[in-house]
Amino acid sequence: MIRDLPPLPLPQYVVVRLGCSPEVPSEIAADLRQIGVPAGLIGYEYQPLTEAAVLGGIDESGLVVFGTSGLFGLIAIDVASRRIVHIPTTESSTANHVNKDLEAFHRCVAATIARFPFYEEGEEGRFDEAADDLRELLATLDDTALAHNGLWETLCDDVAMGDYANWED
Repeated sequence: MIRDLPPLPLPQYVVVRLGCSPEVPSEIAADLRQIGVPAGLIGYEYQPLTEAAVLGGIDESGLVVFGTSGLFGLIAIDVASRRIVHIPTTESSTANHVNKDLEAFHRCVAATIARFPFYEEGEEGRFDEAADDLRELLATLDDTALAHNGLWETLCDDVAMGDYANWED
């Protein structure tokens, strides 16, 4: 028997402050406590952890993980450059660019949530237009956001395919 589930609430931009494991460099820990991180994006595109930690342990990677993305991905701060990166899986040696810094990540998350839902009812044929609008918005907030294989490029590709068309409020 299939039951109707209640509609999902619309996402909201909220900031949370994170605790940090002792291995997290003090300047990164200060940013995560003072600036905080977004409390989420849309669905499981990004969710914060309850505590930030250095990926792989002390001084091993130079990445401080503060969130998850999808089923296996991680969102982190590159300690050396302060860039926000996406790691596809915990075993991956690749870190794809997300944003130039934590503040740009906040701006892009807030703007994406404010733009959601991406489509009006009956706009099924206009998915590409919605994705292009989102790409333009993100590029104005951070000129590095649409990097190849990055979180934002992938999200825009999903919007273009209509992946968010059945979201109900």
